[in-house]
Amino acid sequence: MTSSRKRSRSTRRKPAFRRLIVIGGAIGAFVLVLAAWFTLAPARLDPAAAQQAVERSGKLLEAGNATAAREAAFAAVRADPGNAQAHLTLARAMLALDDGASAEPELRRAVEAGYKPKQVAHLRAHALLLQGEEEKALAEAGKADPQYRAYALRIRARALAALGKLPQAFAAIDEAVRAAPRDAEIRVDSGRLKLDAGDVLGAIRASEQAVKLNGGNLDALVLRGEMVRSQFGLVAALPWFEAALKRDPADHGALIEYAATLGDAGRTLDSLAATRRALAARPGSPHALYLQAVIAARAGNTDLARGLIERAGPGLAQIPAALLLGGALDIEAADYEQAMEKLKPLVANQPMNLAARKLLAVALLRTDSARNAIDLLRPVIERGDADSYALTLAARGFERIGDRAAAAQLLDRAAWPERGGTTAFSAEDSTIVLAADADQRAGDPAALVPLIRALIGQGDKAGALAKAQDLAARHPGTPAAHLLVGDTLMLTNRFADAAGAYRRAADLRFDEPTMLRLIEALDRAGRGADAANVLALFLSQNPVNVAALRLSGGWQLAAGDYDSAIDTLELLRTRIGDGDAALNADLAVAYAGADEFEAAEDLGEAAYALAPANPVAADAYGWALYKNGDTGAAVELLQKAVLLAPRHAGLRWHLAQVYADLGRKPEARQQAQAALADPRFTDRAAATALAQSS
Repeated sequence: MTSSRKRSRSTRRKPAFRRLIVIGGAIGAFVLVLAAWFTLAPARLDPAAAQQAVERSGKLLEAGNATAAREAAFAAVRADPGNAQAHLTLARAMLALDDGASAEPELRRAVEAGYKPKQVAHLRAHALLLQGEEEKALAEAGKADPQYRAYALRIRARALAALGKLPQAFAAIDEAVRAAPRDAEIRVDSGRLKLDAGDVLGAIRASEQAVKLNGGNLDALVLRGEMVRSQFGLVAALPWFEAALKRDPADHGALIEYAATLGDAGRTLDSLAATRRALAARPGSPHALYLQAVIAARAGNTDLARGLIERAGPGLAQIPAALLLGGALDIEAADYEQAMEKLKPLVANQPMNLAARKLLAVALLRTDSARNAIDLLRPVIERGDADSYALTLAARGFERIGDRAAAAQLLDRAAWPERGGTTAFSAEDSTIVLAADADQRAGDPAALVPLIRALIGQGDKAGALAKAQDLAARHPGTPAAHLLVGDTLMLTNRFADAAGAYRRAADLRFDEPTMLRLIEALDRAGRGADAANVLALFLSQNPVNVAALRLSGGWQLAAGDYDSAIDTLELLRTRIGDGDAALNADLAVAYAGADEFEAAEDLGEAAYALAPANPVAADAYGWALYKNGDTGAAVELLQKAVLLAPRHAGLRWHLAQVYADLGRKPEARQQAQAALADPRFTDRAAATALAQSS
C-alpha cells in the first residue's frame, strides 16, 4: 500500500518536473539571446554615425582598400541596421574582396531596407558569379538598371568566359569598354580575358591603360605587376605588388602574387611573411599553403611540405604547380597511388608538361606498370634533347618488360655527356584529328599549336612553318605562335631567323623556355655575345633561376673563369641540393681549376657515387684526383670516361695530359690527336704541341 502511494506520487511529479526543465531551458535560451543582443547590437541606434561610416567606406573603396572599407561598412550596419546604403556598401566591399557568398545576403538586406531589386541586379550578378553560378549571373546581369550597364557587361563577359564562350565574352567586354571608356576595372577584366585567351600583348596594353586611368586601383596594379613579371622579370614586378599592398595591406590576391614573386626571386623569408599575411586575411587559403609547401620543399623539409599540401585540400586542384609538387612529395613518401591521382589529370590537361610526365612515369614504374610508363615517356625520349633522367626511367621500364636491347640503347644515350639538338614535342593525336579540332575552334590560336607540332613530328617542316607563320601573323600578341615559328626555323637550320622569332616571343613573355630557346638560336647563329647578354638580362631579373644558373656556370667553366663559376654553381647547389651528379661534376672541375683540390676531390667523388656510369662524373672525379696528386687512381677513372664516351674531345684531352705526366707519350699523343679531330675542341694549341711532341 505504501509502495503504491509512492509510485503514484512519483508519477504525478514527473510531468511537473519536465515542465520545469522546459521552462528553465527556454529562460536560459532567452538569456543567451539577450546576452548576444547586448554584446553584438549597438546600445542605441546612431544614424549619423552610420552615415559617416558609409561615406568612409565608400572613400576607402575608391582608394583601393577593400579590407578597411568592409570594416567601416560593418560599423555602419551595426550603428543602423536599417540603413539600406550601409548594407549596399558592405556588399560592394565584400565583392571587391571576392566574397560573393557574404555579399549576396547583404544585397538582400539592402533591398529589404529600401533598394529596388533592379538597382542591385548588377551586384547580385557579381555575387552569383563569384559563387560559380555563371548561368544565374548571366540572367541577373540582364536585369540590371541601365545606369549600371557597363558593370553588368563586365560580369556578363566574365560569366561567358567561365562557360567557355570566348567570342561572346570578348563582344561583351568590348561593349563595356565602349560604354565606359575610362573605367579601369573594365580594362582590368579586358586584360585578364585577353591573357586567358593567350593574347599577351593585348593583356599588357590593357594593364597599361588600366593603370593610366586609375593609378590607385588595386586590381589594375596587381594585373600590371603580373604582366611586368611576364614581360621583364621577377625583380621588375615587385614594386607593382608593393604599390597594391600599400593600398590594401591585407588584400589576399596581391599578397599571393607578391609572395610567389618573392619566393621565385630567392627572398624566402620575405615570401614566407607574405604567405602568413595572406593566411591571416583568408584563413586556410590553398594558394598560401601551397606557397608555404614550396618554401618547405626547397628547404628540404618534405614532411612539412606534404602536410601543408594535405591541409590545403581540394582547393589545390586548380593549381597545376601544386599538383606537380604534391605528386613529387607523394612519390618521396612512397604513396604512389595518391601521386597518380594528382599527376594523371595534370598530364591529361597539360600533355607537354615533361616534368609531370616523368614523375607519373616514376609512380607507374614503382607500381609495376612498366608498359604504361614507357608509353608515357615515349614522346619525351623520342626528342633529340631528351634528358638523362627520362632516358634512364624509360630504360628501367624496358628492363622490366624484358627488352634489354632497347634498355641498353637508352642507357647509352643517358650516359652520353652531351644532349642532342632540340626537337618538337611529339603529338599523340593524328594530324587529321588535330586539323578537325582546329577547324572547329576557328579563331582560337591554342587549337593550332598541337597541329603544328604534329606536322613537325611527321617531318612536314614546310607545312608546319607555313601554318606557324600564318598563326603568328594573325595573333601577333601570342608568344606561343612566335615560339612555334622559331622551333620550325631551328629544324631547318635557319638559326638567325629563329632568333628573331624567339625575340618577338621574349618581348611578350621573357620566361625560362623562351630565354633558353633564344640563347640557343643566337649561339648557333654565331652571335655568342648577344646570347650572353640575354642570359645576363634574364639572371638580373630571375637571380635564382635553376636553368639560367646552370647555363651561366657552364659558360663560366668553359671560359676558365673558375671563381665566378664556383659562385654561380654554389648558388645553384643551395637551390637544388647535393643530389645532382652533373652539378657536383661541374663544381669539381671549377674547384680544380681554382686550385682548391680537396674540395674538387670531394665533389668529384660525390658526382661519381651518384652516377658511376656517367662519363662526365668519372672524368670530373679523375681530374680532381690527378690535380690533388693521386695520378694512379686518376688514370683509371679517366680511361673509364673515355671508354664510355670515346667521341668526347674534352675527355680525351684530360687523359692525354695525364698520360703525358706519367711518361706514356705515345698514348698521350694518340689521345691529343683524337681530341683535335673534333672541330669544336677549343684547346687546340696545347693539344697540337702535345700531339707533335717526340
